[in-house]
Amino acid sequence: MTSSAYLREGERVGLRPFRLADGPEFTARAHESRELHYPWLFPPVTVEEYEGYASRLIGDETRAGFLVCERETGAIAGFVNVNNIVHGAFRCGALGYGAFAHAAGRGLLREALGLVRAHAFAPPGESGLGLHRLEANIQPGNAASIALVRGAGFRLEGFSPDFLYVNGAWRDHERWAVTAEMPRP
Repeated sequence: MTSSAYLREGERVGLRPFRLADGPEFTARAHESRELHYPWLFPPVTVEEYEGYASRLIGDETRAGFLVCERETGAIAGFVNVNNIVHGAFRCGALGYGAFAHAAGRGLLREALGLVRAHAFAPPGESGLGLHRLEANIQPGNAASIALVRGAGFRLEGFSPDFLYVNGAWRDHERWAVTAEMPRP
């Protein structure tokens, strides 16, 4: 894959938007990663589910979806989505993310999160999202996700009981956030 295909690039990963044509690779990776993701995350595992999921990310200005690709091969290593984007005085978005099993534990998602952070905080004139704040809501038992955001410079801001409906029940979440002014790790 050529570097011009990426919105942002790091040493080992590049970010690019979701495409409908990515369905077969994405769903194969999601299917292989079900054990890794359970019980925290349930990405689409069929092409039909993926088409609806990707279409919402592609066609909705309140969301921005990024595939995390290994630069050497172009293989999809994971994804980071900025959901619930609000502009105006708030200028905030909520993160959702996941690494696929073949890429887990290699630091690729950590690198990608730094690229998403740079993209989210860059002004629209610089092809960024123009946000001031990113939030990540994480179930307290999800140690890997908490370590990821902590390592990316997010701060713990609070606790939200019964915050999101996940895996058949309302789940408690910790609220982590970073703002444009906060130093990068």
